Amino acid sequence: MDITIIHGQSHQGSTCHIARSLAEKLEGGVTEFFLPRDFGELCVGCTVCFCESEKRCPHFERLAPITEAIDRADVLILASPVYVYHATGAMKAFLDHYGWRWMVHRPEEKMFSKQAVCISTAAGAGMKSTNRDMADSTFFWGVAKTYRYGVAVMETSWERVSGKKKRSIEKKLDRLARKLKAGQGRVRPSIKTRFFFAVMRQMQKRGWNEADMSYWRGKGWTEKKRPWKS
Repeated sequence: MDITIIHGQSHQGSTCHIARSLAEKLEGGVTEFFLPRDFGELCVGCTVCFCESEKRCPHFERLAPITEAIDRADVLILASPVYVYHATGAMKAFLDHYGWRWMVHRPEEKMFSKQAVCISTAAGAGMKSTNRDMADSTFFWGVAKTYRYGVAVMETSWERVSGKKKRSIEKKLDRLARKLKAGQGRVRPSIKTRFFFAVMRQMQKRGWNEADMSYWRGKGWTEKKRPWKS
């Protein structure tokens, strides 16, 4: 199993430890990226990725190693501590660069057979909204199954998190790892994902953006082909 972790921070705190622990339980090869250390560019809003090609993005080459790791992964882990009830600015800036990959534009067919996990931690609250920030992207990328795990560690340092809390976290990660292993090679997109794809398919038949329409036609998706059946 190939695992890619995108850390929404560059320090190795509670969120990082939990993401790594889950990856270890999956017993596969792990590739990690830390934001903004490994990618910290802000989307400039030029829309060239939508209207022409993602390769025209001024940050395309810098982002390429992460894109390649995402495409290669069987399981994608997006991990962010809670910053003011949301994902970190670095995580948001990173996800902004993949708007062109949303189903409304040009989704990557590999996504429809992947599993993802969104992980967030906080000293108090905000995990639900933080995980939603990341899960919005995994859904619109077409990821077949996304799990969410948020936990209030009640501390600002992993070293000070209580032993009882750590044991509880490990038990939940054990269960999550079993689900991910069981889904490997078997997972299919949800009804919600397939329905949204069908709506986008109809839109691309009569679309307004030639770059998107050509992409869908080239994949055969406006006809009978589907990315989760390839």
